[in-house]
Amino acid sequence: MNRSMNEAAFQGKDLSGFLKGEGHEGIYTGDEYLRSLNDGREVWINGERVADVVSHPAFRNAARMTARLYDAMHDPQRRALMTVPIEGREGYVTHRFFQAPRSVQEQVASRDAIAEWSRMTFGWMGRTPDYKAAWIGTLGANEGAYAEYQPNADRWYDFSRRRVPYINHAIVNPPVDRSLPVEQSDVFIRVEQETDAGLIVSGAKVVATGAALTQWTFVGHYGVVHKDKRFSPIFIVPTGAPGVKLICRNSYEQAAAVMGSPYDAPLSSRLDENDSILILDKVFVPWEDVLMYGVDLSNTFIKQSGFLGRTLMHGCTRLAVKLDFIVGLFLKAVEITGSKEFRGVQAAVGEAIGLRNVMWGLSDAMANSAQPWGDGYCAPNVHTALGYRTIQSDAYSRVRNLIQKTVASGLIYLPSHGADFKNPAIRGYLDRYVRGSNGIDAQERVKVLKLLWDAVGSEFASRHELYEMNYSGSYEQSRLDPLTVAEHSGLTDRMKGFVDQCMSEYGLDGWLAPDLRAAGEAVRGGL
Repeated sequence: MNRSMNEAAFQGKDLSGFLKGEGHEGIYTGDEYLRSLNDGREVWINGERVADVVSHPAFRNAARMTARLYDAMHDPQRRALMTVPIEGREGYVTHRFFQAPRSVQEQVASRDAIAEWSRMTFGWMGRTPDYKAAWIGTLGANEGAYAEYQPNADRWYDFSRRRVPYINHAIVNPPVDRSLPVEQSDVFIRVEQETDAGLIVSGAKVVATGAALTQWTFVGHYGVVHKDKRFSPIFIVPTGAPGVKLICRNSYEQAAAVMGSPYDAPLSSRLDENDSILILDKVFVPWEDVLMYGVDLSNTFIKQSGFLGRTLMHGCTRLAVKLDFIVGLFLKAVEITGSKEFRGVQAAVGEAIGLRNVMWGLSDAMANSAQPWGDGYCAPNVHTALGYRTIQSDAYSRVRNLIQKTVASGLIYLPSHGADFKNPAIRGYLDRYVRGSNGIDAQERVKVLKLLWDAVGSEFASRHELYEMNYSGSYEQSRLDPLTVAEHSGLTDRMKGFVDQCMSEYGLDGWLAPDLRAAGEAVRGGL
């Protein structure tokens, strides 16, 4: 978007009404989404405050890739796959995942909508607006879970379905003094003051992935038991609210623009979801945007929200799409390097395909093996979801490692920049010595392998491996949760009971089952 046009239309204006849909109806268009980001937000990178994220080289292409997602919902060719009529609002539609499903068919359709959006970013953007829909979609199915704040939850459910906003989330405390009790922290989010109009909150959260491109931030907790009401609020705040500060990590998009070109860094130059430190400095949160507050209520959030299975179905589907892309690159790379017929190479590619198949199988199982939820709704199978969570980080690391071992020096036997092909002094050498196997010319070979390097070898790629390890909680927590859920659901008792059934058929004196016979025991009738 042209920055001068953007500023002329919106500079200095209060966009709270725009964000809340006042005077606007229906799903954002890509252009509306981009304009909404110029709301005075305080984003910092490289020691400077960003004047406009839509035009800044650290964010501009990621913003436009997100705008594509919004435009897709207005595309007649995609509308039926992506959207569904809103219950209770005739004439309105929403992204399928933003509305709680009432049947397996609706849940599968919402999963397919997730996959469609993910394909538009080749699986590399994990915090797209439908990720937070994993939670937004629960607001309509958990009637009463938010107690006196239920009207606020209802209002957000209605607004979110109508407009499909881009909501960030920050639910993990910073890695600062975590060994201390929460109540002793001067870092974690806490209420500084209660007023008639709302709460004044300060503190920090980590890591706010993609936050600079979002419109709102959901601030909550994950797995933390609070004993002090000050640390208990769960709320939503506009990204541009006074006192909200985002301090960003290094931008791979900006680095790619300076050091290379789209030919050299085709993923990092447009799909970098910049991770931010979220700081709230005396931020005012009106009561209407508070969803839980109070120790007893807020400590029930994880158990009552119902978002876990939906979050993991989204993540599994997105990872399955991403592996489609990565394995496709792997296949092209071994063709280019002339090694595709080697037995060891085929085994490596086959293993990567097998892990890709596992992710799609788990996504199918979550969507189709639904569990009853709320009043007439259904949710993804939580045991299958936790199974995905247990293996996904190791599976992703394994695929990356297989490619690095198999393609090997092919990943670095590359010229520094696409501009090298434009220099006649060395073009002939590149055409001869850097060409691919099977009749593939040098320019195509380098294009494919630079894409593969960006996917598995670059700093952007390393960040993605870290993301896949931790995006749904710590590595250790991903192993603890299946046990916790199994205990609460009765699964552990059923599995132990299965063992008891086996053990009940024998003892020290032999078989206890009436139809089994010990050695040397007479058998009547030959039976």
